[in-house]
Amino acid sequence: MAAFRLPPLPTVREIIKLFNLRAQKQLSQNFLLDLRLTDKIVRQAGKLKDAHVCEVGPGPGGITRSILNGDVAQLLLVEKDTRFIPGLQMLSEAAPGKVHIVHGDILTYKMERAFPKHLQKKWEDDPPNVHIIGNLPFSVSTPLIIRWLENVSNRDGPFVYGRTQMTLTFQKEVAERLTATTGSKQRSRLSIMSQYLCTVQNCFTIPGRAFVPKPEVDVSVVHFTPLVQPKIQQPFKLVEKVVKSVFQFRRKYCCRGVEILFPEAERLEKSEQMLMLADVDPTLRPAQLSILHFKNLCDAYRKMCDEDTNLFSYNYREELKQKKRIRKKGHLEQSEQEDQL
Repeated sequence: MAAFRLPPLPTVREIIKLFNLRAQKQLSQNFLLDLRLTDKIVRQAGKLKDAHVCEVGPGPGGITRSILNGDVAQLLLVEKDTRFIPGLQMLSEAAPGKVHIVHGDILTYKMERAFPKHLQKKWEDDPPNVHIIGNLPFSVSTPLIIRWLENVSNRDGPFVYGRTQMTLTFQKEVAERLTATTGSKQRSRLSIMSQYLCTVQNCFTIPGRAFVPKPEVDVSVVHFTPLVQPKIQQPFKLVEKVVKSVFQFRRKYCCRGVEILFPEAERLEKSEQMLMLADVDPTLRPAQLSILHFKNLCDAYRKMCDEDTNLFSYNYREELKQKKRIRKKGHLEQSEQEDQL
């Protein structure tokens, strides 16, 4: 059978004019109109023939056209902004039986029900013929990838089908953080959280001038393939807590971030114990720590949490707030006493 191609349609620019679509700054929307670039983004996902694809935030449908021209079996479009639905319906009519449009928020959409169960593969097998592709609004890109990384860890959401691959756009700076190597200045919480669970590839950069309206930053395309074995074998929330704490003081020695995992009364003793258990040099900066370092830190913290069942629930910021409230209460009581004199 001949490969599917979309019939002649109004251009994306014409669709924008036809439906009077304007990018909303508060939603950090930017349209990509050059179909050569949308084709290039979609090529990073690999061969899509007979694939089942979820596109996040299709907007006026530039990337949507490139996906459909890849001869997919099914394309699920999840779009929050009602203004784009009529233009997407026009694309749906041009590709009968291939497109399903959901008006909803990807942050709450139940992806585990999106595609047929027969597509599911074992985790250790090759990735399933299921893909997530999207030109993400800047405002949701980081919380969304953290949500999906947690899904990877738990093997739920879009990853009930197996090691579902993702091809997504981010601000260039965020993409550099996602793919940063040990010791680089871009090394961050995002680097560790993404790379301990996935192979992460920064594919190429699109200059901001290619978008309408032109954002103040360039945009990079990043491809994620979940690993068969995570590099840290601990629950996602535990890894996230350790990594977040260590990078809380990114310019200081890593021991400073480790300290805030423990209540003030035992902070120095317990943080020294954890660093010794993990065999991590306390004078390394957070960006100098490898994923193996973080694995050892997480393993040590888990051991300490198993020994002290209240430890994991400890929250450094809550302790600070509590101390602030006590100080404030003390000042108020002192003022009242002075008023009575």
